[in-house]
Amino acid sequence: QPVEATDDAFWDQFWADTATSVQDVFALVPAAEIRAVREESPSNLATLCYKAVEKLVQGAESGCHTEKERQIVLNCCRLLTRILPYIFEDPDWRGFFWSTVPGAGRGGGDEDDENARPLAESLLLAVTDLLFCPDFTVQSHRRSTVDTAEDIHSIDSCEYIWEAGVGFAHSPQPNYIHDLNRTELLKLLLTCFSEAMYLPPSSDSSNTNPWVQFFCSTENRHALPLFTSLLNVVCAYDPVGYGIPYNHLLFSDYREPLVEEAAQVLIVTLDYDSSTSSSPTVDGTTTGTAMDDVDPPGPDNLFVNYLSRIHREEDFQFILKGVARLLSNPLVQTYLPNSAKKIQFHQELLVLFWKLCDFNKKFLFFVLKSSDVLDILVPILYFLNDARADQSRVGLMHIGVFILLLLSGERNFGVRLNKPYSVRVPMDIPVFTGTHADLLIIVFHKIITSGHQRLQPLFDCLLTIVVNVSPYLKSLSMVAANKLLHLLEAFSTTWFLFSAVQNHHLVFFLLEVFNNIIQYQFDGNSNLVYAVIRKRNVFHQLANLPTDSQAIQKGLQRKKKTPEPISRTNSQDGVSMEGSRPAAPAEPGTLKASLVATPGIDKLTEKSQVSEDGTMRSLEPEASQLSPEGNPPAALSDGEPWSGEASHSWRDRRRLSSASSSGQWTPTPDWVMSWKSKLPLQTIMRLLQVLVPQVEKICIDKGLTDESEILKFLQHGTLVGLLPVPHPILIRKYQANSGTAMWFRTYMWGVIYLRNVDPPIWYDTDVKLFEIQRV
Repeated sequence: QPVEATDDAFWDQFWADTATSVQDVFALVPAAEIRAVREESPSNLATLCYKAVEKLVQGAESGCHTEKERQIVLNCCRLLTRILPYIFEDPDWRGFFWSTVPGAGRGGGDEDDENARPLAESLLLAVTDLLFCPDFTVQSHRRSTVDTAEDIHSIDSCEYIWEAGVGFAHSPQPNYIHDLNRTELLKLLLTCFSEAMYLPPSSDSSNTNPWVQFFCSTENRHALPLFTSLLNVVCAYDPVGYGIPYNHLLFSDYREPLVEEAAQVLIVTLDYDSSTSSSPTVDGTTTGTAMDDVDPPGPDNLFVNYLSRIHREEDFQFILKGVARLLSNPLVQTYLPNSAKKIQFHQELLVLFWKLCDFNKKFLFFVLKSSDVLDILVPILYFLNDARADQSRVGLMHIGVFILLLLSGERNFGVRLNKPYSVRVPMDIPVFTGTHADLLIIVFHKIITSGHQRLQPLFDCLLTIVVNVSPYLKSLSMVAANKLLHLLEAFSTTWFLFSAVQNHHLVFFLLEVFNNIIQYQFDGNSNLVYAVIRKRNVFHQLANLPTDSQAIQKGLQRKKKTPEPISRTNSQDGVSMEGSRPAAPAEPGTLKASLVATPGIDKLTEKSQVSEDGTMRSLEPEASQLSPEGNPPAALSDGEPWSGEASHSWRDRRRLSSASSSGQWTPTPDWVMSWKSKLPLQTIMRLLQVLVPQVEKICIDKGLTDESEILKFLQHGTLVGLLPVPHPILIRKYQANSGTAMWFRTYMWGVIYLRNVDPPIWYDTDVKLFEIQRV
């Protein structure tokens, strides 16, 4: 039966208990009971929520000076973290926190009802006040006794930023109690924001999360110090600590849970679709402080706004060094097994890095200005290689590839890849001597030839990245050159070309790579030229691809005999690197979150042409090279759904009506002719015509079977004046679009759901944004 809201003795028992932990609250308040109260005595659940928020508001007002008050605040915080997901999962309750509670006016009298705040706003404002509460979550600046305690409403929270870094120079003394309290409050914030998990994915990315919207608005007087605190706590964290081996086994690290929580809150507050809105100030022409106070024309979301306006070199350096240090952490090899702490939140860091590059172009250019970008590239390649066989890490594969696609749109990225690769991170790839470009190509080859089936929609992206960097690659190693030719061999078999409507695009991408290198970097690339000469029959077969129906049918017959997507035999993989483990599939029973489909490569990117002076200009969509290849554009626009066959209807309906659905489409001679006539083979055919006779002559004259002599000849050869006029360089730059924005939202929340297992905040609640599946 309903309990009166005034019955304080009854309600106080929920938070007066002295020593509980969040785990205790989860154990004491089982899901079934919350649901039962919700269905059977809704007024009690409403009163409980309202009372708990009221306690937080009182704590924030008073400044939590006594141990008892702090304990009440923490217990209310834990209780709300436990209950909120069950409020969100029921559509009838979802509006509850946005309603005002009768009699809860600011003065307590009924006449105040008009200006009463919705419960959600009171809750968020109380939590932000509590995050800057002296002696509870921040160090007090006063040295005197309790009676002159700081008034929480008069303190300038900018003086209480949690960590030195962007816009703040003072590093406060670490205090693990404060860290623990901050972590609990941030966990509650994250739970408030998680209403997004209970709404199905929609193509309309404008439906903003009301909790995040209010939290990141000017209503939150702590928005700037809180944004800065979260960013600095993440970027300043050094998991290896003081370099003492096994340190993390002796001392509990109170910082790490805070850093994880901060990273998660940060990426959720930055969930913002930049394609539909006036973009944040890209030129960053602000001056003065780290973030200026002039009202920018940027987005209403202050966190996105602040992020887009960071512009000081030293701030960029701090952020980049921090992210690179944390991303490299799992790769750090120590001589003592398990002696260094391994962090687990690299997926959140990748989302954060993506947001930084996407919302702050000055940061992107800073990253590419020096070879520091390679400190981000190597960990990403490590994760991609490591996760390629694991179905539960499809999302990680995609975000890694998206970041590289974004970087590859800038000329500097291709130039940086020429730096020799000397760090020896154990990866199960063939040993090679060469540059970071070789590493990238070898890892991409591994993903394509030995990743799992779900990665096929990524092949377009992987090859687009290689095309984008190819004009700048000064000298590929023999290993990498052979890998590229092996991919061409695999993708140009008749059964592969004829078995799906867009497969021939992969051949176009690879030919574009060879053309770029031959036309723009011939001099240093004798290894690639030699590999092309050795595999010349592949190019001749492409030029003579049969187009009659009989041959097409015969090509498709071959597919039935060889179900393997790509033959792995004729790729001579040498010995893998020492100390590396093969990429393992997911353990059966591993939980994973489904993802929505991503847009096809033509939606993800726009073409830009590089002119003589190195500047880029965007090409009109009509000038596109891939669309006139005789297939309806719809077939290209949507990849297969990525993970799980979760039917996200708006995508699926469009996909099935297009010509690409396997049931209806069959290759025809006209279709083959339509793209075969466009294969860009002229440059390579001319190269073969000139060089093959010369190489054969050397072999006969000198009786050579040794490739080093031939390579020496090719190194000194030149094709000046013999090749066709160089084609303009085309770069496919990533462009923001609502499809990717929705993908990021589902991916990010899926990661957060799966990473929060202790306590399991959302486990077994009815989430709608994705499906939780077992491998």
